[in-house]
Amino acid sequence: MRRKDREVTKQSEIAQILDMCKTACIAMDDEGEPYAVPLSYGYEWKGDDLILYFHCAKEGKKLEILKRNNRVCFTIFSEGELLYTENPCNSGYYFSSVTGNGVVDFIEETVEKGHALQKMFAHQTKRTVEFTKAQIDSVCVFQIISQNYTGKRKAKR
Repeated sequence: MRRKDREVTKQSEIAQILDMCKTACIAMDDEGEPYAVPLSYGYEWKGDDLILYFHCAKEGKKLEILKRNNRVCFTIFSEGELLYTENPCNSGYYFSSVTGNGVVDFIEETVEKGHALQKMFAHQTKRTVEFTKAQIDSVCVFQIISQNYTGKRKAKR
């Protein structure tokens, strides 16, 4: 990272960024063409690994691409706030972000899918809920396992 003064390395601070954001943009390779989609997510840590959870319909372009090539990158960022100055070259944006890459793993087992859905629901709503087997079976659930991620922040002074 070029701007080391903006780098966020502590897992607890990266978690704060992830907690305030609600959408991840996942980028993948569609046979040489870039393809990116925004998705709501949930997450948890397994040691130093960042596990991002997603759900979607059981068919579609995104799934076709991911089944051919499960290597992805992602970015998650806050809404931010404009830093305006009379000199446009000194203007900018306050922001927080987490970017990284990893591999997609489709979750097929009912208990694991339910766990992932609970993580997503809790992240999005701050509530816990139990999903029925029918609800779990009605969606595709996948995770991105990332060992290579970084946080970045331009904070107000």
